[in-house]
Amino acid sequence: MESKIIDLSKYNRVPKFVAVEGPVGVGKTTLTKLLAESFGYETFLEKPSDNPFLGDFYKNPSQSALATQLFFLFQRVKQIQDLKQGDIFTPVHVSDFLLDKDKLFAQVTLSEHELSLYNQIYDYLSLDLPTPDLVIYLQAETKTLFERVFKEEER
Repeated sequence: MESKIIDLSKYNRVPKFVAVEGPVGVGKTTLTKLLAESFGYETFLEKPSDNPFLGDFYKNPSQSALATQLFFLFQRVKQIQDLKQGDIFTPVHVSDFLLDKDKLFAQVTLSEHELSLYNQIYDYLSLDLPTPDLVIYLQAETKTLFERVFKEEER
């Protein structure tokens, strides 16, 4: 399968906000950085290593799920809020996450009461946020994803 990069700035209506999404290990961050480097776009990158609750979440999900989810939510909202400022010199921003996916993770990891609280916070924070003009969804074979994730863990 041949892949090719398309310069979005050649089109009449260039998206201002592009989100790259897909499963863990599919290459979201790699493509986001490639687009940014190739065309001078700004990036919003998921930063799991900044989340101080993530290690505890992996050890005991029920005790750290809410803190972990809220940290990611605040981190991502902060980055997306920067779009509201508008930058005429960097018209395209690319992220390796889609904020809507946060709610999916919350539904899977949080208790009923925690989810209710999380949804109230999410709804308040996302009320006035820009949404992507274009979402690029990446896919890969399950075997490939497992290989990439385990290779990443070995580093």
